[in-house]
Amino acid sequence: MAITVSIELSREFEIPAGYDEVFDLLADVPRSAAHFPKVDKLVDLGDNAYRWEMEKIGVDKHAIQSVYASKYYADKDAGSITWEPVKGEGNGVVKGSWSIRANGDSATALKFKTTAELTLPLPSLLKLAISPVIKHEFNSLVDTYVANLKKAF
Repeated sequence: MAITVSIELSREFEIPAGYDEVFDLLADVPRSAAHFPKVDKLVDLGDNAYRWEMEKIGVDKHAIQSVYASKYYADKDAGSITWEPVKGEGNGVVKGSWSIRANGDSATALKFKTTAELTLPLPSLLKLAISPVIKHEFNSLVDTYVANLKKAF
């Protein structure tokens, strides 16, 4: 048995740094991922595709782990970075985007959007109870990521 949890979120914020510096960090997936919490392993699959293996949550046989892969596309002139799921990798399907624009010489405005579907090996009876917990955890991870990016600049 398995359940699928769908998550959709977005964030808008500003970083006190120039456009080029911010874009270059976000377009470099390993550098950007270094600021994302609870990443156990980031595996380079080649051709700007990466598999994210998150830390396990739980204990022993009751531990669950999110694993997914995405291919990244960066367009500096358009101010966008997008990612699409890589099929057949892990138990998650994640896609999203960054919209990046200069806000004067010393600040950059960012919009982050992502959707995820995580399939977890849990009985369907648990879906109502576990979905809000997983959504909260995902939101918390993204909030920490945003805070870590702000600190990096």
